[in-house]
Amino acid sequence: MSHTIDNFHKYLTEKAGVKREDIERLISSCSVKKHTKGDMLLSKGDIGQHIFFVEEGLLRFYSIDKNGKEHILLFAPENWWLSDRNNLYSNEPAEYFIDAYEDSTVVLLNHDFILNASEMSREFRAFHELLLQRHIRQLYHRINLLIGTPAKECYSEFLKTYPNILQRVPQWMVASYLGITPESLSRLRHESAK
Repeated sequence: MSHTIDNFHKYLTEKAGVKREDIERLISSCSVKKHTKGDMLLSKGDIGQHIFFVEEGLLRFYSIDKNGKEHILLFAPENWWLSDRNNLYSNEPAEYFIDAYEDSTVVLLNHDFILNASEMSREFRAFHELLLQRHIRQLYHRINLLIGTPAKECYSEFLKTYPNILQRVPQWMVASYLGITPESLSRLRHESAK
């Protein structure tokens, strides 16, 4: 199985500090799934789902409001982790959707993977804690941007966070992520190109 998840294997050893001898034991509890563009990985109302590691492809995490409008909260390209934490850790029905925006290969991890990896590796435990802290900091930063920052700065921040996404998704998705109209995004892109 490890030959099909080279990015995940490399990520665990190089970034998370998991020892090579522990890798096979850890990943034996994982599964790998290929998704085609449009496949739904998580739907509103689902219970007890997975943590997803994107080996290849692109996922998106979003909500749909009562008027049917999508609001994209996150994109997850290669080497990103993605989950609905409330759904996963509190076993409550999901409030969000996760789908494959591109054909994607995803490593499916359950909650026990994080616990087992943390017990096996002090380095992984510290790395996971750092990831959580970064994620919380990033969410606060994003909220602050959305409530009080000009769209031009939000767009600039988007480009820093997702340097390779702009060519992979349609303009309306970027606008949804930024909380602006596609027309406003078009003006921003035009101004930025000058």
